[in-house]
Amino acid sequence: MDLLSNNSMFLLEKSMGFLWTKQAAILDNITNAETPGYKAKVVTFEETLRDKLEDAVQSSTPIRSARRILEESAPAVFEAQESTRLDNNGVNVTDQSAELIRNAYQLQYVMSAISSDLAALRAVARGQ
Repeated sequence: MDLLSNNSMFLLEKSMGFLWTKQAAILDNITNAETPGYKAKVVTFEETLRDKLEDAVQSSTPIRSARRILEESAPAVFEAQESTRLDNNGVNVTDQSAELIRNAYQLQYVMSAISSDLAALRAVARGQ
């Protein structure tokens, strides 16, 4: 296994993919806030990953590696069923805006972690 495909970097890569998917869904929701009948998109990853880990622990088959479980996990996008508006639109712009900001902070944190890992690898490669 090379230095760029260790479990830590792989988890950061999966996190980045999830956060980008979530960002796109939130932006779609805000864009369609005035579209009658539009249902807000919700993106989950933690629940999918947790379920796969629980299944691996409870199954009678040999336990798969954490990396394989991560490889098989992907963000799930579904439509929220709730709607409190008369036009049947399920988007709450205030909630979506707050979620957008939270997601941006998470993206910033993951990018910083990736940058830090790569800086450490660069220092090792230079012999510092």
